[in-house]
Amino acid sequence: MARLLAVNVGLPRDVNWQGRTVHTGIWKAPVEGPRMVRRLNIDGDGQGDLAGHGGERRAVLVYQMESYRYWQDQLGRNDFVFGQFGENLTVDGLPDAEVCIGDRYRIGGALFEVTQPRVTCYRLGIRMNEPQMAALLVKHGRPGFYCRVLEEGNVEAGCDITQVASGPERMSVSEISALLYRPGHPRDQLERALRIPMLSVGWRRSFEALLAQDHDGGVTTGNAGLNKAPSPPPAWSGFRPFRVSRKLRESGNVVSLLLEPSDGRPVATALPGQFVVLRLGPASAPALMRSYSLSGEPGATFYRVSVKREVHGAASGYIDDKLAVGDVVQTSAARGSFTLQPGDTPVVLLSAGIGVTPVLAMLHALAAKASTRDIWWLYGTRSGRDHPFAAEVRGLLEALVHCHSHICYSSPGPQDRPNVDFDAAGRLNARVLRELDVPRNGDFYICGPPGFMGDLSAGLAELGVAPDRIHTEMFGAGPSRTPGIAASPRPPPHLPAGAAGLGPTVSFARSGLNVRWGSSFQSLLELAEACDVPVRWACRTGVCHTCESGLVAGRIGYRPDPVDAPADGNLLICCARPEGDVVIDL
Repeated sequence: MARLLAVNVGLPRDVNWQGRTVHTGIWKAPVEGPRMVRRLNIDGDGQGDLAGHGGERRAVLVYQMESYRYWQDQLGRNDFVFGQFGENLTVDGLPDAEVCIGDRYRIGGALFEVTQPRVTCYRLGIRMNEPQMAALLVKHGRPGFYCRVLEEGNVEAGCDITQVASGPERMSVSEISALLYRPGHPRDQLERALRIPMLSVGWRRSFEALLAQDHDGGVTTGNAGLNKAPSPPPAWSGFRPFRVSRKLRESGNVVSLLLEPSDGRPVATALPGQFVVLRLGPASAPALMRSYSLSGEPGATFYRVSVKREVHGAASGYIDDKLAVGDVVQTSAARGSFTLQPGDTPVVLLSAGIGVTPVLAMLHALAAKASTRDIWWLYGTRSGRDHPFAAEVRGLLEALVHCHSHICYSSPGPQDRPNVDFDAAGRLNARVLRELDVPRNGDFYICGPPGFMGDLSAGLAELGVAPDRIHTEMFGAGPSRTPGIAASPRPPPHLPAGAAGLGPTVSFARSGLNVRWGSSFQSLLELAEACDVPVRWACRTGVCHTCESGLVAGRIGYRPDPVDAPADGNLLICCARPEGDVVIDL
């Protein structure tokens, strides 16, 4: 019979790690005597990051003594103590290869139900002083598991563990973990896992995404269960030469470029909402890398990008002042997951300023198909002088049978005509959405300044719009996701401190930064962090794909190898190193 060896608890604490403060509950210590197990945790215990740990279905973490012995042998360690792996219950028995999702166990006065494998993150590596630990648990099939508390009660070391029910489908913790993280993802096994009602919601959504990816017939690559915004692979790697065939003034501060391939090859059709990366500047100067959304109609023989002149903007200034018709611009393939979704639900296109460009491409696509969907065009800008594409949009809307338009000018000029050029003075915000009574069952596409997108996203959530119906696209570097790291003011992206590296050039396209690789960095993630380039990560060892980013150009190698490969045209920056000059969509 399985037996409970230790009950381990600990409250979150702040620890220093690589010069940063990490808030974590990974440190647990054994306690003597009985402890009350409650619905959300054990008395005296707490979680530092409730987004990744804790909650009703992740109330108690279990790890096995047999895995302790395994890791002592693998790592050559003899210093382990109870709670070493951050678990609440250290047990003799209950191996991951035999315990199944939905199994129920009586321990002392409490009843537990197994809900999911453990999701490891970098903080276990801090606790173990082994940075690769998150990947090792998955690769070796020894993650441990979380339980839900069905009946509260006291437990203590020495209690027998009795299985009182078996989960449906008899899928073990190890099988479920491998199904998500390791390559393969057989459809029949995904369907089998989704028949287990006890499986945690997050894991169910990941398996549903993998099923949908399989249904696409290989159109998308990578792991859709981990990368929640998959897109088709780019049509080519690196850059192709495109010639500026036309240069058009769209408003006082916006100019459009029509780019045609000059290598004799056709333009690959882009999805409405995608972007390209341009390599700009004269050959005698360092290249300027910038990302620009495509603003034109789908299926054209050219790409159209529309650029706003920014104060002190090196790239926009070069485009406005120096780039001429006939010049050649190195252009990447279209990429990005902010794209118009198929279906018959209402479409609400929300934008402000130059954020109009990707949603304008979506409007072109809807008009080209003479869509009968209910389509809303909502746009905000300062005045008519700052209003690009006004006549173009009116023409597209006239071709649609079910359309609504609302234009807001925050500071209309004397020549701007109410109810002709614009509909309301003021900003386009959540209050306007409520007054217009936008359809709650629509798909909402939002692009504009960060404050604008944050306000509208929050307002739509308050109106009851489902999170998966709210799609956003941010120009420039996106927000960071650094779980557990104490917030601190972040300067703009910059060159790293110290002497410049001697290795390949790493270009962070969204941040507009070119940096030489140096041997002091273990990964592209570490280089990005040294430059204060906004990044997203969780495991830092090639497991979770949180750091998955676009590889626009160049080749990389991995150390260690990821558990599962990213999508074609992407990379995992947490374990990648450049093997030559690279351009990354960060």
